[in-house]
Amino acid sequence: MDEMRPSSGAAAHLGLASLFPPGLQAIYGECRRLYPDQANPLQVTAIVKYWLGGPDPLDYISMYRNMGCPGQDVPEHWHYVSLGLSDLYGDNRVHEFTGLEGPSGFGFELTFRLRREAGETAPPTWPAELMQGLARYVFQSENTFCSGDHISWHSPLDNSESRIQHMLLTEDPQMLPVQTPFGLVSFLQIVGVCTEELQAAQQWNGQGILDLLRGVHIAGGPWLITDMRRGETIFDIDPHLQERVDKGIETDGSNLSGVSAKCAWDDLSRPPEDEDDSRSICIGSQPRRLSDKDTEQIREALRKGLEINSKSVLPPISSQRHSHDRPQSRKDSLESESSAAIVPHELVRTRQLESVHLKFNQESGTLLPLCLRGRLLHGRHFTYKSINGDTAITFVSTGVEGAFATEEHPYAAHGPWLQILLTEEFADQMLADIQDLCTREMSKLPKEYSWPDKKLKISVLPDTVFDSPLQ
Repeated sequence: MDEMRPSSGAAAHLGLASLFPPGLQAIYGECRRLYPDQANPLQVTAIVKYWLGGPDPLDYISMYRNMGCPGQDVPEHWHYVSLGLSDLYGDNRVHEFTGLEGPSGFGFELTFRLRREAGETAPPTWPAELMQGLARYVFQSENTFCSGDHISWHSPLDNSESRIQHMLLTEDPQMLPVQTPFGLVSFLQIVGVCTEELQAAQQWNGQGILDLLRGVHIAGGPWLITDMRRGETIFDIDPHLQERVDKGIETDGSNLSGVSAKCAWDDLSRPPEDEDDSRSICIGSQPRRLSDKDTEQIREALRKGLEINSKSVLPPISSQRHSHDRPQSRKDSLESESSAAIVPHELVRTRQLESVHLKFNQESGTLLPLCLRGRLLHGRHFTYKSINGDTAITFVSTGVEGAFATEEHPYAAHGPWLQILLTEEFADQMLADIQDLCTREMSKLPKEYSWPDKKLKISVLPDTVFDSPLQ
């Protein structure tokens, strides 16, 4: 990775027009509205720009000193603003220009608010590297972020011993969306959270947990300021908040519709030596790959979170993939869904399976109760997408439109993408049988669960099983 260095923003503000592109100018304008006395903020700059072959997508991260709001009990803090996820230049060097009416670049920039320590005279620069890491994910995956999203980081955000090891995303409380010459830019704020708060967001929804954090001063307060020294979760501070989460899950279900995971599946109804076997687990050979259409449908399923349909609908398989067509919001992408558009394409036939064996690592396995209680029992779907290849496992309920698994044939596959349809009765039975997965302090692995009458088997296995080339 290129060296990161603090530098003054003066050059950008005072330089020639060619060094002050319109997209950058529009964002600086919004920053100057908030910080009129900080025209030349400190910036962290990627030495070699992304469009010149450098590894860091964000050209700059500006850092401002925010005095807070005593009237709202908001403490003084450092405010970080990214520059590069939106289109700064308008000349296609990074982003394709798609018109004024759409999003600029990915349509958003990241912000972060870090509580200022007593005696601190300059902002720490570690948040800039955190933001670069998130930007690299967006550029590489082409998956955009939305308010309410959660990010599993599994490490202290500042590489210390802090309990703040994950993130939620929300609208920045002060920065307003900006209409630039290259489209609209909104500002998504990173909020550092503890593991227990992340799990609650997974089991319920991110917006609900953000609202709880806003009500607890030392956990974020109204502006959701991250304090890396916070040692207690909101549930430690106010145990009654867990009751609100439990009630929300029971009433609303979960908005988490999918995860990247260590997972695999076997077709137990077909001998491994069958040369036409399109299982995801192929010993001694490469598994068959997902088609572009299936890949796009799974990508859309993993993007979805906020369910606004009366019926849950799997994202349509589009006739072709447009890399520049990114949903501007979860609401838009869900409202545009149509079950009529979901037609299994002719290039990969749907195979009905008689018996399947699902395999998950411990982290993925602990999400199975969430999948059942928070999703399927609310008429929704949940997808595991393997981080090790093209394997995908989607659980669907009876009411999900567009699924190729049916009540008559509950196990069906498109190449390495498996769908499993569970009736409400069977989902209730499974949930009762896997209650020991609800705790992360799980007993020794592997763990096996089997429903012979349904011809379904689930194994929860050590990570090393999935790290092996032969799985």
